[in-house]
Amino acid sequence: MKTVNHWIGGKTVEGASGNYGPVTDPATGEVTTQVALASADEVDAAVQVAREAYLSWGQSSLAARTKVLFAYRALLDANRDAIAALITAEHGKVHSDALGEVARGLEIVELACGITTQLKGELSTSVSNRVDVSSIRQPLGVVAGITPFNFPAMVPMWMFPLAVACGNTFILKPSEKDPSAANKLAELATEAGLPAGVLNVVHGDKVAVDALLAHPGIAAVSFVGSTPIARHIHTTASANGKRVQALGGAKNHMLVLPDADLDAAADAAVSAAYGSAGERCMAISAVVAVGAIGDELVEKIRERAEKIKIGPGNDPTSEMGPLITAAHRDKVASYVKGAADQGAEVVLDGTGFTVDGNENGHWIGLSLLDRVKTDSDAYRDEIFGPVLCVLRAETYEEGVALINASPFGNGTAIFTRDGGAARRFQLEIEAGMVGVNVPIPVPVGYHSFGGWKDSLFGDHHIYGNDGIHFYTRGKVVTTRWPDPAEGHVGVDLGFPRNH
Repeated sequence: MKTVNHWIGGKTVEGASGNYGPVTDPATGEVTTQVALASADEVDAAVQVAREAYLSWGQSSLAARTKVLFAYRALLDANRDAIAALITAEHGKVHSDALGEVARGLEIVELACGITTQLKGELSTSVSNRVDVSSIRQPLGVVAGITPFNFPAMVPMWMFPLAVACGNTFILKPSEKDPSAANKLAELATEAGLPAGVLNVVHGDKVAVDALLAHPGIAAVSFVGSTPIARHIHTTASANGKRVQALGGAKNHMLVLPDADLDAAADAAVSAAYGSAGERCMAISAVVAVGAIGDELVEKIRERAEKIKIGPGNDPTSEMGPLITAAHRDKVASYVKGAADQGAEVVLDGTGFTVDGNENGHWIGLSLLDRVKTDSDAYRDEIFGPVLCVLRAETYEEGVALINASPFGNGTAIFTRDGGAARRFQLEIEAGMVGVNVPIPVPVGYHSFGGWKDSLFGDHHIYGNDGIHFYTRGKVVTTRWPDPAEGHVGVDLGFPRNH
């Protein structure tokens, strides 16, 4: 059986704890790999390697860093298919979706390649007599990233390229459910010329996470995952004096006004709710239909959803793959099975779906729930699967109030032809990312990603300018030099004495 070990100091390091976790092919249900689970001592060893590497990397020139990043970008581009294949094998998403994940990660690598302009400081001259003040930004030291299973390549690339571009060294703790992509990213970084110890991958479970949160050698922690864990990460790491950005869960809404193009809205709802099997924090999981359009919109969504082909991710005809684990599949199914008892109309029930020849895979079909109540479990919880809830509202104001009452504030969208309504929505909605006739408003790399309320813990969003500020700290330097024409000097430089 294949074993995924740690990547520390530019090379593979075998696990020393004796503990291993299973890695499953979601399409077959078979355990194909085992991953080493680090002890606290192994985490400490990785931190020491990263601290040693920081002594030189933190002082390296911007030219040296960007040279490596440009080479890294080229290698990632050349290895897109190989990285995507690892994602499909361990996560289950279809190959085209996995390729899209790699492409979105590459955007942040490209942003890191231009770090020279992003790290420029400020200078004010002559704030007083021969006094200048400058502001500069410097790296933090050793920083860590804890990333989720749903985007095993993209989310790490949202973190470490900017961190190392800013001069930090990085320890990545990826999900133990699909660990191989992280190792591939680190191997390619070393091939691109990144010095040993600058990027390290330590696999593990809660033991490794807790060790990172408590370690005095870690200056900052980035996290993406569920809200309860994000809250724990923020509380624990902050208590240990670390800078923290912890992105939590979501319940993203799509408000559809009566004037909207319903075909476009239905297309968007299906792709945003069921793409990547709903296992993404920017999935649309709740559609709010305003006015009399609800029945027509639900029917259009149903028609489209029934045509989605579900199958193994390595089958080019598949449009949606399995869920990551059997336990997660069963949890998702429980929301659908309990929906009718809590007042919902089950339009589509995908809980009995299976794939011939792969019956042991973690399969579930598409589910569509209409007239969902706001106090039901299917609405309140982040299901993280292919389940779309439809709620009804009589007016725009009622729809906005419903969305703003949610404890989550990650992303939201409005579908309308009315520019005035769209403008009001942008200003009135309580969410960190807003789409206007765009169902999944994930910002491009040079704008930051992050939500509000229970979707974000910490002050900084991820990547973009926020990411650069997170991985650096500001320093202000006030300078006063004597005029060389004043006083006795050992060498006469020819400065006039009558200034």
